[in-house]
Amino acid sequence: MANHKKPEVDVLIIGAGLSGVGAACHLQRECPQKTFMLIERRKAIGGTWDLFRYPGIRSDSDMFSFGYGFRPWNEFKVLADGASIRDYIRNTSDTFEITPHIRFGRKTLNADWSAEQQCWTVSMVNEDNGEDETVTARFLIGCTGYYNYDKGYLPDFPGQERFAGQCIHPQQWPEGLDYAGKKVVVIGSGATAVTLVPAMAGEAAHVTMLQRSPSYIFSLPSQDKLSEWLEKFLPPDWVFGLARWRNIKLQRLLYRAAKRYPNPVRRVLLGNVKRQLKGQVDMAHFSPRYMPWDERLCAVPDGDLFNALREGKASVVTDQIETFTETGIQLQSGRQLEADIIVTATGLNLQVLGGMTLSLDGAPADVSERLTYKGVLLEGMPNMAWIFGYTNASWTLKADIASAYVCRLLNHMELEGHGVAVPNADDTLKRDDTSIMDALASGYVKRSSHKLPRQGRHHPWKVMNHYARDRHMLLEEPVEDGALHFY
Repeated sequence: MANHKKPEVDVLIIGAGLSGVGAACHLQRECPQKTFMLIERRKAIGGTWDLFRYPGIRSDSDMFSFGYGFRPWNEFKVLADGASIRDYIRNTSDTFEITPHIRFGRKTLNADWSAEQQCWTVSMVNEDNGEDETVTARFLIGCTGYYNYDKGYLPDFPGQERFAGQCIHPQQWPEGLDYAGKKVVVIGSGATAVTLVPAMAGEAAHVTMLQRSPSYIFSLPSQDKLSEWLEKFLPPDWVFGLARWRNIKLQRLLYRAAKRYPNPVRRVLLGNVKRQLKGQVDMAHFSPRYMPWDERLCAVPDGDLFNALREGKASVVTDQIETFTETGIQLQSGRQLEADIIVTATGLNLQVLGGMTLSLDGAPADVSERLTYKGVLLEGMPNMAWIFGYTNASWTLKADIASAYVCRLLNHMELEGHGVAVPNADDTLKRDDTSIMDALASGYVKRSSHKLPRQGRHHPWKVMNHYARDRHMLLEEPVEDGALHFY
């Protein structure tokens, strides 16, 4: 008879950022009988919000829907700065007594499932002393996001080595960088670039946003004045609950309208920009070639980017890079951009599960060959979840209900006496050659879509990106549905 050794913990969570802390809080609240541990490579809680430290770093989703459903965001700032979000995650971890369960400074290398022992063995390295360590767990939850924390995406710009100034990627922002009175060029047109430009424009001599092609940018009020007014008459819980419900509905309405009526939505978005620019900047710089929500929209609070452009503190150039020079960038049009500092806000490198590999009884298991089940579990992977938030709404909306589903599954398994749960797709299932992120046409998705899990053409193997439907599927539909097998 096999000698079954009890795993060290019931549940092991990889990552102590927004998703990992959220998953642990759900476990603490909904599965109090389960033991758990979090593995975090960094020395602090916060994940993305501890990593990125560039000027102006902030959320690109409203905080009422970006905050946890079980711990509402309690300020009226719509788009919060990175430090505030980092504090919010840390305070949540402390409030729910998660922090003592975190093992910091560990880089996960591999997770291997043993069918005989019915548990995962996760191999890691302690980056402080270089020693190898292992942890065994009955259930594994990946909460590592989807990009490489070590290195952002940097195209091979011709002549880059010739530039005599500083060249910086936002993902590795140097502490205490002095850009006062200096000429800065920010390469990019996404959320990072539109955040950096107005944040640096106040101190820099001038900031130029150099883009290959425009993105959709819309202005939001920095403060939720309606909720501030309602708090005079209603209890705070009601006010924040209403704000969260309202913003979830508005996000969905905008996304659906963009997909169903792309041209009218495009006209509305561009009309908003035109009013902000007041004829002082060419609209060609803000008129994308693609339709709204083919890529994520960029939000700017109180039109700060447009203010900087109108005031002459910043400018935008749409062109291609010919080469870097000793003093800046030469464009294909022949124009020269002088720079003391060049910021390459050129995007992310996509990475699955923080670079950790998976294996089943020692045999490598490639997640890119497997379907996602309900957007949470993976085909053929026993006792494993991957918390992956929304790309067309606040990340945390999906992360919250995905974690709640995992708790629901764990409680069901305990009640029924099951040791293992694994989704298996029927051989007749129609598979799509699309990844779980193929709703977006962003560059970082196109470059690395082949690394991500696939999706099927129908429920429960298709990614819906629809909060109301996902909520029903994960929290109300029966756990046992014929596709999820138990042992």
